[in-house]
Amino acid sequence: MQVIIFGATGMVGQGVLRECLVDTGIARVLVVGRSPTGVRNAKLTEIIHDNFLDYSAIEAQLTGFDACFFCLGVSSIGMSEDRYRHLTYDLTLAAATTLARLNPQMVFTYVTGAGTDSSEQGSRMWARIKGKTENDLLKLPFRAAYMFRPGAIQPLHGARSKTAWVQAVYAATGPLWSVLRRLSPRLVTSTEQIGRAMIRVAREGYPRNVLEMEDINSL
Repeated sequence: MQVIIFGATGMVGQGVLRECLVDTGIARVLVVGRSPTGVRNAKLTEIIHDNFLDYSAIEAQLTGFDACFFCLGVSSIGMSEDRYRHLTYDLTLAAATTLARLNPQMVFTYVTGAGTDSSEQGSRMWARIKGKTENDLLKLPFRAAYMFRPGAIQPLHGARSKTAWVQAVYAATGPLWSVLRRLSPRLVTSTEQIGRAMIRVAREGYPRNVLEMEDINSL
């Protein structure tokens, strides 16, 4: 496979990138982002791109791919609804719409979150916007699209959160995460598991388009 990753410098994206690079069935990985990952690998190419609403300048470099793993996302804490919608819905649909046009046989996989509201009518702002994002991604003419809804995530293999206080919590509670994953597989997953699951779904498909935590951990 040849794959594109968005959000490869975030915690989940770091894990997905690692799994793509170690997977012998993936021949080429393209990362699109605003800053370099710092990773060096023979099958990795990076494009530094500032405008996540317009890809016209790099469209020629975005063709010929089998899958996209879209891991770009932000926390809604302290953010207005308009701003969160822009960073979550607008940026995701801009990239996905472009990729669907350029790669109609692509499998598109999007990392959302546990509790996402598919009805788009609930009281939680972030869940409504994530729900609309999922719903509209599923309408695009990809070969297939899958929505991943992880809950608590254990960072592995050096993956780190870009949010300082979140990383501090992970650092302080690190020894507990492996225990929690064994005891509560419906509540806790890992960056490694998400990456492997996304690759497997892109390669083999899955019976459901929306994958909850139990689905992710079963792959």
